[in-house]
Amino acid sequence: MDIKTVSKTPDEVIHYPQADADDIELGPADVEHVVEIFNTPLTGSYNWDYSIQDDRIRKLYELGKKLNWNAEVDINWDLPMFHHLAPDLNAFLDYEPYARLDEDGQREVNQHLNAWTLSQFLHGEQGALLVASQLASCAPTYNAKLYAASQTFDEARHVEAFNKLIQTRVGLSYPVDPSLKSLLDKILTDPRWDLKFIGMQLVIEGFALSAFTTMKSIAEDSIVGELLHYIIRDEARHVTFGVNYLEAYVQTLSEEDKEARAMFAYEACVVARERLIPTGVFQHFGWDVAQAREIYLRGPLVNKFRDLLFTRIMPNLRRIGLLTDAVRPKFEELGILEYEHLPDDYDIDWAEISKPLHDAA
Repeated sequence: MDIKTVSKTPDEVIHYPQADADDIELGPADVEHVVEIFNTPLTGSYNWDYSIQDDRIRKLYELGKKLNWNAEVDINWDLPMFHHLAPDLNAFLDYEPYARLDEDGQREVNQHLNAWTLSQFLHGEQGALLVASQLASCAPTYNAKLYAASQTFDEARHVEAFNKLIQTRVGLSYPVDPSLKSLLDKILTDPRWDLKFIGMQLVIEGFALSAFTTMKSIAEDSIVGELLHYIIRDEARHVTFGVNYLEAYVQTLSEEDKEARAMFAYEACVVARERLIPTGVFQHFGWDVAQAREIYLRGPLVNKFRDLLFTRIMPNLRRIGLLTDAVRPKFEELGILEYEHLPDDYDIDWAEISKPLHDAA
């Protein structure tokens, strides 16, 4: 086993030639594990009261056990992969460096944009895996520990599935976006378990649910659509878990502590906005980054995703009490406070989320 420890996050694009070959197997000598160390003053807790409270958290835990899926057998990996972007969703149709490319060149750009997006999904899911494992240790209540443990397995399955999709179908992987990495670092290294809850269950998972829903709605590739169908069902439970658990807990905090959590949530939302931009792709093709960034942000796909993102996060922050008077003007400046009165994720459509796995969404 070759383990290489790095002092900073790798920034190169990784190509997987096995995506174009059949029956390639890697042995231990072919794999180098690239590791970046982080340290956290995590304080765990035992819970010696094993009483089972029949509440929403317990019901979500039972539902998660019932609806487990297997990426190896429940996804039809034999279907072909497409790298097509519908014209009405392509922000770069009139951008000269893109427009002058032939069909193969444009397909390559679309492949890289697809790879960048799926790579961020993969990196985000690894972060969610690490945070969920921390929550299993430091969450104070019995039901929360059980649910965090089940979510850890969900996140491992998501990492596995996205990794297989990238390596065997897309063929290349982009490094983690710096904005996403900074948010994951903050959540993973903060000693306060409830900040991990807020950052992961509300912002990261809310972000993921919105991103996956947006991509599923436009995906022409059957594998991507099928995979996201399963993952979205998992993520919906995760967000509901966070809203239900945090609503009661936040009310126990002092005003000072509540304001600190509210500011953290705001800062996480700012980072989430910046994570939307595939700067690495622009750099790879030698485009003017500032110009391409501006064009990308005006595109219909970004606007669709951004609207969906904050229509989920803002009502949930309001529900748990983190849209305080101090942070409301800050959210107003971002132009997203208007979403606060939309439906939150405290309530859940149990009939919809309990459907058998293979039912259409």
